[in-house]
Amino acid sequence: MSFPSTAAQLVTLAAEGEHGGNHESLNPLLVGGGAFLALLLLLWITTRFNRDR
Repeated sequence: MSFPSTAAQLVTLAAEGEHGGNHESLNPLLVGGGAFLALLLLLWITTRFNRDR
């Protein structure tokens, strides 16, 4: 596969994906907030187990 043909396929793939990609039932604020809370929980757990510092 040559570079120009690969680039052409990637451009075609990118042009097909212009319709968003988000599912209608997903709320970005809810997903982001949930991920943030999960990361805070992991940070809290990590700091509880690392008491030697």
